[in-house]
Amino acid sequence: MEVTSEAVNLLPHPVDLRAGSGGCPLTPTTTLAADPACAGVARWLRETLSRSTGLPLPAVGPGADPPAVVPPDGAGPATGIRLSVDPALPAEGYRLRVRPDGVTVTGGTPAGVFYGAQTLLQLLPPTVYRRAPVSSGPWTVPVVEIDDRPRFGWRGFMLDVARHFMPVAGVLRIIDLLAAHKLNVLHLHLTDDQGWRVQIRRYPRLTEVGAGRAESMVGSRQHERFDGRPHGGYYTQDDLREIVAYAAQRFVTVVPEIDLPGHTQAAIAAYPELGNRPDQPVTVSTRWGVSSRVLNVSDETVAFFRNVLDEVMELFPSRHIGIGGDECRKDEWRTSLAAQRRIRELGLADEDALQAWFVRQFQEHLTAAGRVAYGWDEILEGGPPPGATVAAWRGPALAVAAARAGHDVVACWDSAAYLDYRQSADPGEPIPVGTVLDVAAVRAFEPVPPELPADLRHRILGAQCNLWTEHADSPRAVDYLAFPRLSGFAEAVWSPSGAAPWQGFSRRLAGHLDRLTAMGVEHRPPDGPLPWQRRPDARGWPREPADRAAELAALTGNVLSTSAAGHPTGRPGPT
Repeated sequence: MEVTSEAVNLLPHPVDLRAGSGGCPLTPTTTLAADPACAGVARWLRETLSRSTGLPLPAVGPGADPPAVVPPDGAGPATGIRLSVDPALPAEGYRLRVRPDGVTVTGGTPAGVFYGAQTLLQLLPPTVYRRAPVSSGPWTVPVVEIDDRPRFGWRGFMLDVARHFMPVAGVLRIIDLLAAHKLNVLHLHLTDDQGWRVQIRRYPRLTEVGAGRAESMVGSRQHERFDGRPHGGYYTQDDLREIVAYAAQRFVTVVPEIDLPGHTQAAIAAYPELGNRPDQPVTVSTRWGVSSRVLNVSDETVAFFRNVLDEVMELFPSRHIGIGGDECRKDEWRTSLAAQRRIRELGLADEDALQAWFVRQFQEHLTAAGRVAYGWDEILEGGPPPGATVAAWRGPALAVAAARAGHDVVACWDSAAYLDYRQSADPGEPIPVGTVLDVAAVRAFEPVPPELPADLRHRILGAQCNLWTEHADSPRAVDYLAFPRLSGFAEAVWSPSGAAPWQGFSRRLAGHLDRLTAMGVEHRPPDGPLPWQRRPDARGWPREPADRAAELAALTGNVLSTSAAGHPTGRPGPT
């Protein structure tokens, strides 16, 4: 059997692939050996392969050759899989060698071994991703030599579970899908105006009140339609421990986000004293968009959210802790006597500087605990918090501004990475919002802006796709929006840049869709949505690129003007 590189449909495409001749059959006598450091990967691989193939894959001693086994009639030759660590390889890199008598996967760390094992699965028929056997094989791995490593260290996916709650089982499934694509960060947007999703023991009303809302909007907010159905849910602390541990077994880091000082109406509904108008209580928001109800800037509110972050840090061992900082409307602060007094006391220039001061309180708290604050690029306004990592969502110019100001950056601008945006100009796309962003455009995402000086490019940690769920009220809807675009993104952040035309991406993606189907993913078909994936009952709000670009230019002018002038992105105030 002669195998060509073009016939091997791997996604993401590896750095170096050399196809050979023949294949390695996996049979009832195939063994699985692993270094002690790879024991967890071996358990995962054995479980994954066994449930779909029915093969037992018995273990053999670490470092030992696969035992000479006389196979029963029809069982095929004895072969073996070996997993090992070689610290000389890049930490997340791996070397995969397939020969007729066996498979070896060597990684720089267990994470690298895991990614090599994921590539091994892709070399097998798509039915290997089923949860039970649907065929008897044959299970033959083509002879190849692969050397591979990721381009970026941060390869992420942001899932908004505040607008629409996703139960634990759904989140675990998302983690498996991320791992299958060699993505390694799950950013959970846990709080917003429309819901608070994380149990905080010290403040039980955050979930008793903040986790549910009376109804939700149907379609885009411009149409003023509501469904009349209550929506809610939250994660207990044990739920989150389970999610974090499950992800860690698959080398995915879960980064939590507690959004503040805006996007906090659910918290204010639970504890009115956190707001600027405690005499005018509110309910959890039922409307999409950004609420004008934001946190006050009192010492008591700062202490409240420090306590919240302390419990969050107990649950999430991630280096980065998200604090939001985006889209904070300043209307209430402009009319609040307390907020204006705070501005005068601190000698701040304006409400932007007040937000910068407020955010800095939590950045310093996280830094003292050995963590790094992670915020949307609005934290650059008014004086960015020192040492924070910036999620640049409003365009590559914001990534450049953040890097020039001395910040690490995760690239995620909406024009290339917002998976809630419509996938075509077809009006039949379900609840079409935003500009058109198809899978080819996501694959073309370049996280390093060309205008970023070479000596600052190390500031780009990587990139993530973001999926806001106002219009994704079920795992089926999330599947449709995320896939196959997330598959294209995975290649953009893993594979080397500059390969044209992306090593046959379209051809390889067509084969990859069979894997997604076997994994139970209800992805968008290449020809457009199926009838039951459409939403004729819910109108969207399509945008055009020029319109959106003008809007973003107006929103980011205060940051970019100071950056272009050679100054920090705002006048920092007292800490």
